[in-house]
Amino acid sequence: MSFRSLIAGTLLVAVSFFTFSLPCSAIAFAVNDGAEHDDSSDRPPNIVFILADDLGFSDLGSYGSEIDTPVLDSLANNGLRYTQFRNTGRCWPTRGSLLSGFYPHQIHRDHLPDLKTGMRGKRQKWARLLPDFLKPAGYRNYHSGKWHIDGKVLPTGFDHSLNMINQGNFFKEKGNQVDDVKVTKFVDGDYFATDAIAEHAIKCLKDHKKDHSDKPFFHYIAFIAPHFPLHAAQKDIDKYRDNYLGGWNKLRESRYKRQLELGVFENETTKLSDVEEKVGPPYDFPDALTKLGEGEVNRPLPWEKLTDEQRRFQATKMAIHAAMVDRMDRQIGRVVKQLKEMGEFENTVIFFASDNGASAEIMVRNGGHDQSVPMGSEKSYLCLGPGFSNACNTPFRRHKSWVHEGGTATPLIVHWPAGIKAKGEFRRRPGHVIDFVPTALALASVKKPTEWKGEPIPAAPGRSLVESFTKDRAATDSDRYFWLHEDHRALQVGNFKLVSARDEPWELFDLSKDRSETKNLIEQMPGKAKELEAGWKKLVEEFTDLATK
Repeated sequence: MSFRSLIAGTLLVAVSFFTFSLPCSAIAFAVNDGAEHDDSSDRPPNIVFILADDLGFSDLGSYGSEIDTPVLDSLANNGLRYTQFRNTGRCWPTRGSLLSGFYPHQIHRDHLPDLKTGMRGKRQKWARLLPDFLKPAGYRNYHSGKWHIDGKVLPTGFDHSLNMINQGNFFKEKGNQVDDVKVTKFVDGDYFATDAIAEHAIKCLKDHKKDHSDKPFFHYIAFIAPHFPLHAAQKDIDKYRDNYLGGWNKLRESRYKRQLELGVFENETTKLSDVEEKVGPPYDFPDALTKLGEGEVNRPLPWEKLTDEQRRFQATKMAIHAAMVDRMDRQIGRVVKQLKEMGEFENTVIFFASDNGASAEIMVRNGGHDQSVPMGSEKSYLCLGPGFSNACNTPFRRHKSWVHEGGTATPLIVHWPAGIKAKGEFRRRPGHVIDFVPTALALASVKKPTEWKGEPIPAAPGRSLVESFTKDRAATDSDRYFWLHEDHRALQVGNFKLVSARDEPWELFDLSKDRSETKNLIEQMPGKAKELEAGWKKLVEEFTDLATK
């Protein structure tokens, strides 16, 4: 029996490691386009995980956006869209969890109350990353883009890597590393980080076809876009320049309406949350407002109360954000084209997600901001800020770094022509980035080892998503997810989520009726709140014990 037939018939027995439509764009590429197709049915599937940086839940057309994302929309319309998938709320913790299968707190990649040194610490020797487990099964492993995990890349099992260490200037290559060696010979002519990531990914794929066509591959493609600084080609910005002059409230309303039309939410019990006008950037840099000029504002104030200069400034920032997402989508299209040309598209499982929600941050770094240059050009340094970040996270509350839904909810698209028959279906079951490693191992028919070089590997908390490729299910009490970042904390068990922002009291929400966290049930259900708080504290104790081993 071929591997493809085996997977189709046995999805329900996927390996598990857990202990506890409407068309979205007028433009679409064809799934079956007559390109060469390699019959590799006796081989496990290739796995590609594409990660965006600071992309909001509603920033793709298939999740309600007006931004042109035809490539990702086509993958969604010909695959699956998950509506309850979460990240950790911040960049480096998510990346550690995504590739290890552990919560970041378990592997020294985020802080615990009594273990402050864990914020960005070094992983334990047993905290291996996914390529180490895929390599013995014959997989080649490639990395293109942002890393932000402790240590160098190749020792974790990757065969080739482009490490985008320079994340403060999309127009400069200086500072980056290829195969853990600093780049010294720079690209002549125009350079843009988003394009360079795709170029490296395509080169790896071409080399794989030439030298290793008999082997499956795992490719981790981590774009920096649309993370600040907001940098984009002026022609890309011009496409969206006047689109956002109506303001952030109007954008939130239009995206929310589109989400309901698309069926992103099952019914209208998921309301559009109110704008929290007092919630600004998570970190205070008062000198940034001076450096950025009179157009900057650090609160999501009513649009009509802003000056004309402020409205134009804010709308242009959002236009740059949109341009960055648009450009990323086009570069993903180039990678998809390469997969088709080499005959691997049909048997490649493509995942797409974001590392956290859109960002409310406002700061100036990496050479400063020149007010005299065009916004979005190399010598400008701009952040999206809380107004349009709120819109990008529609319909949810809060932003990157918080662990309310606005900080942790991400799109998740899964596309696999050879293994997923569903086209354009939604999946409502909860999930988390810790679930990717067990999912990938199940797809590769790899059983995770219980030790690494004589040292025991603890049981990881994630569960395979493979069963959901064929059918959906409702949330159950076995769906248990933990958050703690910069004293923002939460625990979800089934449909209930207990959450609090730093220095604020706990709130309790029933996500099946109130996904946007607008109706606090803490007074009506004190017993449930106490139960979840006790569960959260117990996990803190367990994680602290593991992190000290």
